Amino acid sequence: MSFAEQAVVSYLSVTGMMVEVVRKPIKHMYLYLDPPDGRVRAVVPSIASDEAIRMMVIGKLAWIKRRQAAFTTRPAVNAQAMVDGERHHFLGQCYALRVHERTRQHGVILRKPDQLALYVRPGAGREQRKLILLRWYRAQLQVLIPPLLAKWQAAVGVQVAEWRIKHMRTRWGSCNPTARRIWLSLELAKKSIACIEYVLVHELVHFHERRHNSRFKALMRQYLPDWRQRDILLNRSIYLE
Repeated sequence: MSFAEQAVVSYLSVTGMMVEVVRKPIKHMYLYLDPPDGRVRAVVPSIASDEAIRMMVIGKLAWIKRRQAAFTTRPAVNAQAMVDGERHHFLGQCYALRVHERTRQHGVILRKPDQLALYVRPGAGREQRKLILLRWYRAQLQVLIPPLLAKWQAAVGVQVAEWRIKHMRTRWGSCNPTARRIWLSLELAKKSIACIEYVLVHELVHFHERRHNSRFKALMRQYLPDWRQRDILLNRSIYLE
């Protein structure tokens, strides 16, 4: 079973604060604050209720405020140095990078609950390490996208002839309605499933309406009523690199 199949990501408002909720097949509830701004993330059992999560967060409000204040004074870390201790994102969650040198089986493994293990050749430099991580991101999206795309093609009532993953610096996605083609940013691997779905629906709706006019927005509301909230989450904190 893949990571994407095990975890279900949603969002819960607690005293006006947006909390990312990750439901997984675990026994206990955990609370994390993710860089760079101290975003609140709750990792909880699959059966945990919203009320139980809300009570946990409320009980930790003082701690959350102290930690978030500390984030504002913490020196910035180069997210591309590819060294131990860096924070990297996958599917909306923040992981501490751990670099391991070995002569075989180079790649990435998620070490639960919050470590991303990067296996590289001895002496591998920054660019080689980054390339391994980007290849892993691409492989994860290539597995994740097809079922999501099939789901939303059926919902929106359009068919895509081709889709590709590109390393786009300024856009999350783009499309060519005439050729029925969609391009998705490799950076989406860092975002939650909810955000990835939003980008897919956005591009598919362009097959019906090319402009961002009132008709486009009405179609977005029809197919994805919370699309504005997802748009905010998509563009929150994690930047295009």
